Amino acid sequence: MVEPDVDLYAEPEPGRLNPGRLWAGGVATAVVAALVVIAGVYIARGILGIPVLAPKAAGSFGSSVTAVYAAVAAAGALLATGLLHILLLETPRPLSFFTWITALADLILVVAPFSQPASLPSKVFTAVINLVAGVAVISLLTGVARSAMQVGTPRPVPSPPGMQPNARGAPRSRPPG
Repeated sequence: MVEPDVDLYAEPEPGRLNPGRLWAGGVATAVVAALVVIAGVYIARGILGIPVLAPKAAGSFGSSVTAVYAAVAAAGALLATGLLHILLLETPRPLSFFTWITALADLILVVAPFSQPASLPSKVFTAVINLVAGVAVISLLTGVARSAMQVGTPRPVPSPPGMQPNARGAPRSRPPG
């Protein structure tokens, strides 16, 4: 039996990034992050009676601080998408770097509430909200990155009659004559 000739040290064929798909997934992830915050605050305040982000008199959704918290979570997801885009374009093993960077950022956000002057239940539940939002962003964007990467060379675009492909495989008009 003849072994195939495989070069174990050859560089892998680079994939192509679909930035539209990456950023569409990033926007969807931002919506999820914001909704995690809103749902977390509602569960804490409305169901468990824990005063997260505002005094108990503020109601089940807290105060305007809840909207700011949700907007910051969405902005963080978009910032993570930008980081992921740069890593996908320029680094070896971009998903490993992305996971480490965002997991460490999430760790900081999980412990941050414990440095604030608030009740222990409020600190714990804020940390839980931050953890769930961070895990959602990391897991969703990792999947988005895999979906946005197109491995190998693109398939040529079929040419309609009367057209011939250019060097990249896209159709172009035939010269007259």
